[in-house]
Amino acid sequence: MADRLKGKVALVTGSGRNIGRATILKLAGEGANVVVNARSNREEAESVAREAREMGVDALAILADVSDRDQVNSMMDQAIGHFGRIDILISNAAVRPHKPFLEVTYEDWKQVLGVVLEGAFFCAQAVLPLMVKNEYGRIIFFTGDGAFLGPAERGHVSAAKMGLVGMARSLASEFAPHNIRVNVVSPGSIDTSREHPEWYPDSRPPDASHIPLGRQGKVEEIAATCLFLVSDDGGFITGQTIHANGGTAFF
Repeated sequence: MADRLKGKVALVTGSGRNIGRATILKLAGEGANVVVNARSNREEAESVAREAREMGVDALAILADVSDRDQVNSMMDQAIGHFGRIDILISNAAVRPHKPFLEVTYEDWKQVLGVVLEGAFFCAQAVLPLMVKNEYGRIIFFTGDGAFLGPAERGHVSAAKMGLVGMARSLASEFAPHNIRVNVVSPGSIDTSREHPEWYPDSRPPDASHIPLGRQGKVEEIAATCLFLVSDDGGFITGQTIHANGGTAFF
C-alpha cells in the first residue's frame, strides 16, 4: 500500500459498485480511510467497506439518498462523528434515464436534478465548512461525455450534468484561498454493470465503435484519474473538467 493519502478521509457517493467502488478501493490503497455510500443496497456497501478494511484502512458504510438533504446531513454527521473529518468528497451518485424531451415529466426532471445536481450541492455544502476550518479539501463531481455531445432523449440528464461543471468552476474560485480544490471528471463509455438497462437505447449499454482507442474504459482508469486529482500530484489543478474518454471528440 502506498501512502499518498495516509490519514485522509474520503467519502464517495454511489460507491457500492462500478466507478464508485473502484474509486473507494483506489483511495484506500493509498492510505485513505473511506466512507462508502449507497442509496439502499446495504449488502453492496458493506462489501466494499470490507474490501477497503482488508487493505489496512478504516471504512464506514452508510445508506443515504443524496437527493434528500436530511439524509445527506445525517450521513455527514455519522462520517464526521466516526472519523472526525472529511478531506475528500467525490460526488459520483447519479441517475441517467433516456426519455424523449416532450415526455419528460416534472417528476422525471426533479428526480434527475435531485440526485445529480442537488445531491452534489447538498454534499458540498455539508463538507465545505469543515474543509475551510481545516484549510484542506478536495472535491470531485462527475459529468460525462453525453452532457457535451448532447444526445437525444437526455436533455434532463445533460442539464444536470452541465450544472455540475458550472458549480465546480465557481467553488474552485471561491474556496481556493482555503487550500480546497474542486474539479470535474467526465468519463466516456466505461465498461460497467448496468442496474437499469432500460435507461439505454434498445436496452443496450454503449459500445466502443466511436472511441479512437478502440475500447471502452475501465472503472480502474477513472478511479486513477480521481486519485491524481485529489493527491498532491494534481496540486495545481482546480476548476477543470478532465475528460477520460479514450479520445472521443466533441466537435
